[in-house]
Amino acid sequence: MELKSRTEYSAWNTTAAVFSRITAIVAGYILRIIFTHTLSTSYVGIDGLFRDIIQVLSLSEMGVGTAITYALYRPIAERDIEKQKSLLKMFYRFYQFVAILVALLGLGVVPFLKYLIRDEQQVGHLILIYLLHLCSTVCSYLWIYKKTLMDANQMLYIGISYQTISWIIQDILQAAVLLIWKNYIAFLFIGIATTICCNFCISKKADKLYPFLKNKDARMPEKNTRRAIFKNVRAMMMHKVGMVIVNNTDNLLISAFVDLLNVGRYSNYYLVIGSISQLLNQVYQGITASVGNLGVTEDTEHIQKVFDASFFIGQWLSGFSAICLYELLNPFIAMSFGEKYVFDVPVVFVLCLNFYLNGMRNAVLTFRDSMGLFYYDRYKAIVEAVLNLFLSIVLCFRFGVLGVFLGTALSMLLTSIWVEPYILYKYGFQRSGKKYFVYFFWYCICAAAAGYVADYLCRMILPDSSENVIMILLGRAGICAVLPNIIFFLCHFHSKEFRFVMQKAKRLFCQKRRKN
Repeated sequence: MELKSRTEYSAWNTTAAVFSRITAIVAGYILRIIFTHTLSTSYVGIDGLFRDIIQVLSLSEMGVGTAITYALYRPIAERDIEKQKSLLKMFYRFYQFVAILVALLGLGVVPFLKYLIRDEQQVGHLILIYLLHLCSTVCSYLWIYKKTLMDANQMLYIGISYQTISWIIQDILQAAVLLIWKNYIAFLFIGIATTICCNFCISKKADKLYPFLKNKDARMPEKNTRRAIFKNVRAMMMHKVGMVIVNNTDNLLISAFVDLLNVGRYSNYYLVIGSISQLLNQVYQGITASVGNLGVTEDTEHIQKVFDASFFIGQWLSGFSAICLYELLNPFIAMSFGEKYVFDVPVVFVLCLNFYLNGMRNAVLTFRDSMGLFYYDRYKAIVEAVLNLFLSIVLCFRFGVLGVFLGTALSMLLTSIWVEPYILYKYGFQRSGKKYFVYFFWYCICAAAAGYVADYLCRMILPDSSENVIMILLGRAGICAVLPNIIFFLCHFHSKEFRFVMQKAKRLFCQKRRKN
């Protein structure tokens, strides 16, 4: 197997991840339009609600994937096959346990479903629909543990290729079922079947790449290794609890305290915002294994230089995307799903603010997890989750849907935005994080300035009162595609991070030309 440099692996993984996410966004958007036009608004709301419930149940996974992946970086760098086999055996047994636990917990939720749905609107076969959502999640744990080894070997693009093909097939079949029969239950059965097939194919590919996976003589890791992994698993469990409460309880709160119509509205907005967010996450997912390898083979000075460049790229992408979302979301939702699904502008602003803040955290979280530092800020996740629930509920009574999203923004500003970089700099780089916060505020100022100018031009040239929604969408897209990037370039072209990124891109391009 031909070995590549970390930069080449990162480029391959990031390209594959971005292409996969764009494909998923386009296919998911088309499927969502079909979904909303062939099924009632109750089904739209129920779909979003059940997905969030299942996401909460998936806490049982406890982030062990991240802990095992981190544990694999050194054995892979040292070519220690026996240790890799023992870690994979541990991972396999744990995922068997998780699949059973998720199934049992999911069945325990069934008697309480009626309390989570505020409206009297009826959806046929409600329990069956929920059980199919649960079955899809349980099946997602089958055979997938082997993909972790490919990811840790900086070959994320292989698993992504299989997943992309399965998503395309799934979306085509689900769209056909909705258009022909308008059958939501058959829609869910197709999702289960494609998940099982995809995981099976990935497992067979891993067996081909790493023949030692077929050996049955692997032993469980030694006691010290297991203790270190369980320590990290406990930390990741706290992080995942916090993450799920912050990111996946909005639909539950809206359903319980507002109504299913707003759950359906938010599901459509989340389809777009979540897709773009996942697209940006794929950029960092593509470099995660390379950062892990960097952490066990390079000095702190070089690691921080790479981090500064990654943070720079992330803030540019997050700022540009947040501005585009703010200007384009409402006309896009109105054109795609209808005016009844459109939120007020203040709600859209807070949604975009949350998107931007999460995007600014991506570089920190990637380096924290790849360097195994998630133990040090484990309590932050719980504090943020408690704050988020408390603030969202209190503000929901005062501001409705807007209050739910404001609670998320405030809890993030009070915890994650400053705690995570503090931990990374203190325990990862062993130095003060003052430089990071200076850059953070400077990047925020640049994004705010670009957003203000872009919004001023969009409202002046193409106000919301214009009758042609498509013209508003296309005109604003043109402004947003150019203006923010010009402002960002003027703000950053002189920085060493900009020069570093350009040098890396030039070197990668030259390497590609030489190979060709």
